[in-house]
Amino acid sequence: MAPGDVPLRIALLVYRGNPHCGGQGVYARHLSTALTDLGHHVEVLSGPPYPELDARVRLQRLPGLDLYRQPDPFRRPRLDELRSLVDVGEYGVMCTAGFPEPWAFSLRARRALAERRHDFDVVHDNQSLGTGLLAIQAPPPAGLGLPVLATIHHPITVDRDVELTHAGDRLRRLTLRRFYGFTRMQTRVARRLPRIVTVSSSSVDDIVAGHGVERSRIRVVPVGVDARRWRPRPEVARVPGRLMTTASADVSMKGLAYLLEALAKLRTERPEAELVVVGVLRSDSPVRPLVERLNLGGSVHFVAGVSDERLVELYAQAQVAVVPSLYEGFSLPAVEAMACAVPLVATTGGALPEVVGDDGTSAVLVPPADAGALAAAIGAVLDDRRRRDELGRAGRARVLDRYSWPMTARATVAQYRDVIALRATC
Repeated sequence: MAPGDVPLRIALLVYRGNPHCGGQGVYARHLSTALTDLGHHVEVLSGPPYPELDARVRLQRLPGLDLYRQPDPFRRPRLDELRSLVDVGEYGVMCTAGFPEPWAFSLRARRALAERRHDFDVVHDNQSLGTGLLAIQAPPPAGLGLPVLATIHHPITVDRDVELTHAGDRLRRLTLRRFYGFTRMQTRVARRLPRIVTVSSSSVDDIVAGHGVERSRIRVVPVGVDARRWRPRPEVARVPGRLMTTASADVSMKGLAYLLEALAKLRTERPEAELVVVGVLRSDSPVRPLVERLNLGGSVHFVAGVSDERLVELYAQAQVAVVPSLYEGFSLPAVEAMACAVPLVATTGGALPEVVGDDGTSAVLVPPADAGALAAAIGAVLDDRRRRDELGRAGRARVLDRYSWPMTARATVAQYRDVIALRATC
């Protein structure tokens, strides 16, 4: 903290803080820790599942109905769980095929902050973009009068459009349009916030296109990685033919299906090729029949809920890390793989070229949705140990130069102070 800077009291809102799946819990944990290291006071207000935080960071749990929890997604809550109109509304929206979590969480956050509005200098929303934010920033007596900004890692309108493109029939498209109906709320809210923080220039373009936010109100603050934790492990032997990816099996945008097709092509000449997927494979996942059809049953291994240290070990065992996504607003898994000095093959989807660097320097880039190109690139890297070593070294050097949580925290604090100053002039 610069001399004369006043420590800030920050409320960080996270509508879904899963520490092992998705990026929200990871972002909350590392950003809150780095902000605390700078001397600021941070409290995380989170809906379930809850993040794992540094001991110095207070977690205020905002229990919801948790209607999508595993192993009981789309569950029917008991009558005694419906204790408020927000609870009733959350369940009702789910029953009509919508996704109510961001909306419901934002209203619970408004209610929690109403009792403590003098405890915080700024409220930072992590992509709920729920209507409750407008009441948090509205001046009293109608609102709480707190400065608010939001992080949009990438607009969910992109997920919606990719899923619709891959929808198999009209009924599926109608269901998806209903599920992604919450993006209309997010557009309304994003347009009314004084500052949006995002993670890449590519995401800026997509936020402008998808939400209609004025470009002048958006700032780029890349996320970071703890390079002391995500590091090379030279004492761990690489497994010949081992590939590794972090990808949801049930989100088309992550491109796992194309990587599985690429693996099947690779195995025709390299029968030792195998894939470790960091992610959950549900019993009803469409990836299961694809694995069976491609005869990959013994060659694809899903892992989930493991510690960061175990993930570092898995990276150390891999000969190549792969990001097969059709689109990424940033891709923290790509940065983590590079930090571990694993040679990376990635697509050119979204911000990936911006994040990982030029093709052939610190990563190998291929077009998205092209299993043949993916297989050829992975095969070429597997065949050339010298190139693997060069890519690994260059990838880690890029991470050390560009991506750290202290840098992210300092740049985020600058946005907090801007928003506070803007509120003071209103």
